[in-house]
Amino acid sequence: MKLCQRVEIALPEWVEDFVGEALDGSGVVIRTHEERMALAVALSRENVRRQTGGPFGAIVVNEDSGELLGVGVNLVTHLQLSTAHAEMVAFALAQQAVSSWNLGSAGPIQLVTSCEPCAMCFGAVPWSGVRSLICGARKMHAEAAGFDEGDKPADWVESLRRRGIRVELDVLGDEASRVLHDYAASDGPIDHPGRPPGGL
Repeated sequence: MKLCQRVEIALPEWVEDFVGEALDGSGVVIRTHEERMALAVALSRENVRRQTGGPFGAIVVNEDSGELLGVGVNLVTHLQLSTAHAEMVAFALAQQAVSSWNLGSAGPIQLVTSCEPCAMCFGAVPWSGVRSLICGARKMHAEAAGFDEGDKPADWVESLRRRGIRVELDVLGDEASRVLHDYAASDGPIDHPGRPPGGL
């Protein structure tokens, strides 16, 4: 087998126009936590509708100005890449946008994600340089839909706070969890090795 020497993470073509329409001509500035979460949840829903990945969406913004720096949707099955969770994609694209692995070099940066981070994305949060995290749905909602969220500390919120990262939970939680519930009801593919391909 020939070794792969390059991996490219690119958003599906629909994302750029979708984000532009969702922001309704307001450019790349999103002011409130609810507006930011509404975009993350809308991305998660549209990603399922377009069949480009799982029911998760995330954005990276400048916490103070509301400038949108990165967008992510779950691309695991689309790219055949287990690390392509929405948060990881948003981090990667935002880091390229600011030309630094440390997002904190671009100011106080915030991750907004439609579901609380899984174990992998939780681990990436402090290394990314973000100063705050906003979550919609909870781990229990993702697991009820069939996803394996992995093991993370029971006090994960406090562990981030000890590192100076503020955490806000349950922002538009009902809307975010509904996307996961609907995905489970549609028997969508669950992207982890413990599940058979093609559904729950």
